[in-house]
Amino acid sequence: MAARPWRLILPMLLAAITLWLWALAGMLFVIRWNSVERPGPPVRVLFPYGEMRVGVDASYPPFAVATADDLFGLDIDLGRAIAERIGMPLRFVNMGYDGLYDALKADQVDVVISALLIDSSRTNDVLYTLPYYNAGFVLVSRADQPLTTMNDMSGHALAYEFGSDADTFARAWLRRIPPFETRPYELPTYALDAVRLGEADAALVDATSARLYLRDHPDWDAPMRYVSDSLYAIAVRINRGQTWEAVNAALQSLINDGTLAEIMRRWL
Repeated sequence: MAARPWRLILPMLLAAITLWLWALAGMLFVIRWNSVERPGPPVRVLFPYGEMRVGVDASYPPFAVATADDLFGLDIDLGRAIAERIGMPLRFVNMGYDGLYDALKADQVDVVISALLIDSSRTNDVLYTLPYYNAGFVLVSRADQPLTTMNDMSGHALAYEFGSDADTFARAWLRRIPPFETRPYELPTYALDAVRLGEADAALVDATSARLYLRDHPDWDAPMRYVSDSLYAIAVRINRGQTWEAVNAALQSLINDGTLAEIMRRWL
C-alpha cells in the first residue's frame, strides 16, 4: 500500500523534469541564436538606387572642395572609405549647405557627409552616426607654459579672433573666473602667431584652424587642448534605420583600424 503514492508522484516528477529540460534547451537556443553573427540585409535594400548617394557642400576646405574635374577633401575621402567598406558604388551630389537636409528628406541623397554638426533639433527627422570629428574650441599654448583649461587663463593673456564665436566664448569666461588679458586679432592665424611669437600666453581658436596652423609650423611644440565640443557626424533619414546601421558600422570599423586617423592626418 505504501508504494502507491509513488505511482502518482513519479509521472508528475518526470513531467516536471521534462518541462525543465525543454525550457533549458529553449534558453540555450535563444542564447546561441543571439550570439551568431548573421549577415545584414542586401545592399540593394540599404541603397535601393544601386549606389550610395552622398550629399556634400564642396565649398569648405579642407573637408570638401570642388575642382573642374573632381571633389577633394576629408569628407570626400571619408565617403569613399565608407562606400568601400559597405561594398557600394559611390556618387557625390554637390549642393549648397542649406539644401543638404532638404535633399535627404526628399530622397535625393542617401546620406549627408559634409562637416555636419550634430543638431538636436533635427533628431526627429534624421539619424546621426557616431561623431567622426570634433571642431570645437581649443587652447593652444607654449610647451614651457601649458594652459589646458579656461580656468588656467586667469592672470594670462588670451589671443582670439575679434568678433568671432571665440570672442563670445572668451567674454563669457571673463564673467566666470578671475580676469585675464584679452588680445583680439583679425584672424585665428594671427592669434596663433601671437602665441608662437610670445605676444600672448594662449590662443582660443577652432580645432581646424589650430590643426592646419600646427601642420604648417611643424617645429613649434605647442600643446592643444579642447575646451568645447562641436561634433561632426553623418546624417541618414529617420526611416532608413538599416542604412544608418550599415554606415555607422563602417565608420566604426574605420575608427578601429586607424583608417579615419590616416584620413585626418592627410588633410589636417
